[in-house]
Amino acid sequence: RNRTNGKSFVIASVDIPALINRHRAQLKFGSHPNRALQADWNTLGADQFDFEIVDTLPAPDTADVDQRDDVAALEALWLEKLAPWEPAGYNRPPTTK
Repeated sequence: RNRTNGKSFVIASVDIPALINRHRAQLKFGSHPNRALQADWNTLGADQFDFEIVDTLPAPDTADVDQRDDVAALEALWLEKLAPWEPAGYNRPPTTK
């Protein structure tokens, strides 16, 4: 979340620490695929951004459970709720078919 303008970028993963580390590294080295986010990061600086976990799923009972579908569904719910679509946010709006 951008502290300066309130824009947010919503993304989900089954491995949150790895996701955050990857995005921080991409932003730090100027290689983030989201150009608007990268431009604001470069202009405003890292201290103007917060990485927040907005929701989690309970840990599965066994290690062989694949939670990717559940994570995708949870991401879709938060995207709908927060509507972080460009230009008010950093996510690209969903395409209609």
